[in-house]
Amino acid sequence: MRFTKMEGCGNDYVYVNCFEEKLPGDVVTLSQKISDRHFGVGGDGLILICPSEIADARMRMFNADGSESEMCGNGLRCVAKYVYDHGIAQKPKLKLETGRGVLSVDLELKANKVSRVCIDMGAPILQNSDIPTTFPGNPVKNIPLQVGGVTLTVTCVSMGNPHCVAFVEALTDDLVLGIGPKVEHHPAFPRRVNAEFVVVNRRDDATMRVWERGSGETLACGTGACAVAVAGVLMDKLDRKVTIHLRGGDLELHWSETDNHVYMTGPAEEVFSGEWHG
Repeated sequence: MRFTKMEGCGNDYVYVNCFEEKLPGDVVTLSQKISDRHFGVGGDGLILICPSEIADARMRMFNADGSESEMCGNGLRCVAKYVYDHGIAQKPKLKLETGRGVLSVDLELKANKVSRVCIDMGAPILQNSDIPTTFPGNPVKNIPLQVGGVTLTVTCVSMGNPHCVAFVEALTDDLVLGIGPKVEHHPAFPRRVNAEFVVVNRRDDATMRVWERGSGETLACGTGACAVAVAGVLMDKLDRKVTIHLRGGDLELHWSETDNHVYMTGPAEEVFSGEWHG
């Protein structure tokens, strides 16, 4: 099976072109094995680029633990780059099918290759039952969350997948690596949750680290950055246009007042290709 390694702000996945390739056996086991950074290719998970009856291509995304996720912003930018650069659909605006529905993608080209991608991520989901969380509110904001001996003030947002955002004084390993997994598995989140820890630098600038559901800490999370942008506006900490610094790079976010959609712009890179015999 041929594969391609790609990354968006360091959020790296193994991509398989299912227009041409046949998966060897169970996709959950494949995701676990191929994502292993010591015995496999290595990555935050596995992403399948599949044919779609309603879009130019369909993305299916599996975390490193084999669980399937609804959406991945950094992954979708890379899917867009692959679809264009490898000739599946060569047009400057693509429609890509995800677990969240069909999303519109605008491509920035350099030397006829995709360098940056802007995704219309759709409207944030703020109803508690739809995130889902058992916390009260619509939106769910300014909620005290007691976990691991600390109390966080959190705001919950779904961008097709669930996020719990905490604005903090400093981004420490104790928070991200110690508290992050406890937030992921907190009983208030029936489908688990991605945990974002955020420091506000200015109203148009913030820094975040993320503990991703099913993958642990990653260098970036596109849907998480969108959730942070929304939570920042809801908490009156950030403007609607903001640059968010992640460990693997920067993303530009805009929560539009016109259509209520979140627009995310960032890079996508192809790293290498190979053949999997596992």
